[in-house]
Amino acid sequence: MTDDEFDLLDELYFVHPYEYLKATLGWEDERLKCTLESLYQKSFIKCLAEPDHEIFEVKNLKHEAEQMYFLATKKGLMAHNGRYY
Repeated sequence: MTDDEFDLLDELYFVHPYEYLKATLGWEDERLKCTLESLYQKSFIKCLAEPDHEIFEVKNLKHEAEQMYFLATKKGLMAHNGRYY
């Protein structure tokens, strides 16, 4: 797990929209979208259309990310909590 992936998962213990993540982390769009894509490919995050409506098949995360919400999965939380410094 990269440092960026770890930092992003740190924010995803609760559902947050893209804009919240961008503002909180202070990252450029490309960095945030690439990190979200990486976490999604590893099944470490869920993508949601609304805070309680999961999207089960995301076709183009980088294109759609700005309209989504995100939440860490159990697998993502286990990986995040198991990382040693």
